Amino acid sequence: MESKNENVKVPLISKIAYGFGDVGCNFSWMFVSNFLMIFYTDVFGISMAAVSALMLFSRFWDAINDPIVGGLTDKTKTKWGRYRPWLLIAAPITAVLLIMTFWAHPDWSDRSKVIYMVITYCLLVLGYTCVNIPYGTLCGAMTQDIDERAKINTSRSVSAMVAIGIINIITVPLIGKLGSQSAKTGYLLVAIIYGCIFAACHFFCFAKTKEQVIMPEKEKISIKVQLRAVMQNRPYILALIGQVLFGFTLYGRNADVLYYFTYVEGNASYYTTYSMCIIIPSIIGAACFQPVFRKLNNKGRTASIFALFTGISMLCMFFFNVKETPAAFYTLAGITQFFFSGFNTAIYAIIPDCVEYGEWKTGLRNDGFQYAFVSLGNKIGMAIGTALLAALLGKYGYVANQVQNPAVLNIMRHSFTTIPGVLWIVTAIVLFFYRLNKKRYNEIVEDLKKNRIK
Repeated sequence: MESKNENVKVPLISKIAYGFGDVGCNFSWMFVSNFLMIFYTDVFGISMAAVSALMLFSRFWDAINDPIVGGLTDKTKTKWGRYRPWLLIAAPITAVLLIMTFWAHPDWSDRSKVIYMVITYCLLVLGYTCVNIPYGTLCGAMTQDIDERAKINTSRSVSAMVAIGIINIITVPLIGKLGSQSAKTGYLLVAIIYGCIFAACHFFCFAKTKEQVIMPEKEKISIKVQLRAVMQNRPYILALIGQVLFGFTLYGRNADVLYYFTYVEGNASYYTTYSMCIIIPSIIGAACFQPVFRKLNNKGRTASIFALFTGISMLCMFFFNVKETPAAFYTLAGITQFFFSGFNTAIYAIIPDCVEYGEWKTGLRNDGFQYAFVSLGNKIGMAIGTALLAALLGKYGYVANQVQNPAVLNIMRHSFTTIPGVLWIVTAIVLFFYRLNKKRYNEIVEDLKKNRIK
């Protein structure tokens, strides 16, 4: 391997720039996860059954393109590195696809709507994959220092929480303002704005980051061999299971949240108030990952604790609502988001460390390939969560822009509180068994260095 300082201290501007990458990701993907389903049903005029089928079909598409993109990033060789060039090229293309996805045509025939939905959404997912996989893998390529990686991921998570808070607060009123004459115009204009932010953030990330950890030169390795190596990586398998549960819980709830405030609470504007109440706890929670990790010296156990209290807080939210007990409801919302943000930081901080473990265990280093399966696992969870929500709402009689029946309202309420609460506790149990602590990780890195010198 080429000699290079792989335990380099990453400059502050690089940490900030890496964080901005996740700002961009959230102005795309969080907008999609929170607003696309209700956009399809209430603005575009597409049935719940068609939306549910799309969510499941798109995961088969992910199963094909995620590992391919991950493998391609590992093979990329440019003067800028393996992963950064993808941000430069794929981000603007994905921004255009985001705009096309939120371009509604409610006057089209049902068949034309579904065809347009399938094509634009699948292309958007592919574009996002071409940005998010190299972006996520880039952290591990910037340094091998476990504490520096924790700081980079803290910057990423704090930035993400700020972005999510801004998106949640401004999107509903922004759609209303820009779409005062037509909701479809509001969604389209917001997609244009967010698409530009998405591209600009990744340009900044590309410009101010640098890859320091160089993958060893090796012959072409088959997917079968790479999969076999992955299956021997126990910390990675636990992280992967955690990501599937994370995707199911987070995105299923996110898809439900606007339905919940619109139909259960009776006013979509409550969503803006809710978002304002959780933004500060989000930032604080993300920043608390580092001190908890320093105390435990185990990122998996840190994620487990945050997941446990996220679940308990969500279960408690079931007993309160905005109209009758607003103080308790919004307080619990803030507490829930505090613990969720800590978990969000921890779960992504785990992945780069699993790469070193895998190289030490099997002799094979495949950063992009491993991150691709993490991305796929997260998307599979997202697909199951959103498809199941859409299927249940459709089955029990959801009708867009109308007063909903009690069964539909109960589904919306439980999907916002009790169901994700239980799943967060399951996630905590899974990640409790993560054993790769800081001491063991540093021993593995030293072994790898010795082997490379020989």
